[in-house]
Amino acid sequence: MQILITLLLAVMMMAGLFLLLWGGVGFVQNKSFFSSAPKEVRDSVPDHKPERFKGQHIVGWIMIVLAFALMVGAVVIGAVLGVRDNLTFRQLFARFLIMLILLKAFDIGFFDWVLLCNAGFDFFPRFYPECKPVLGHYLFGYNWKTHLAHVIAFFPISAFIAWICTLF
Repeated sequence: MQILITLLLAVMMMAGLFLLLWGGVGFVQNKSFFSSAPKEVRDSVPDHKPERFKGQHIVGWIMIVLAFALMVGAVVIGAVLGVRDNLTFRQLFARFLIMLILLKAFDIGFFDWVLLCNAGFDFFPRFYPECKPVLGHYLFGYNWKTHLAHVIAFFPISAFIAWICTLF
């Protein structure tokens, strides 16, 4: 049962991460949301785009706030349920590490491979047609050092959250 809860919380975080991307890229449409994108993509998009409809940017910021609430909520729910179920430090550590690793796998597999490198669903070109010519398979792995740094950081982060949970 614990693994099912952990997997559901990871999916909740994935939904939050997608909502964050969609709100930033699709609605707020500010170049600052492309800070982790490849240089070719960043260079192809304009700094700002006009609103397609009144209140578009507000909708985007609401989506971003909800995205953060989903992701933080998943961690809080995982912690509360873990404390309630008397999970050990190791079990809590594993829960949070699995959640973060699955989130990173989603980031690499879906965002990088499907949306960016394969222009899947024409996600980025739908909002930024200027970037379509620079998208392609050659972009995959452009940020492998950043991904590796995140995965390494997940270990102490998971340990810290698990430790906090054991105090209750």
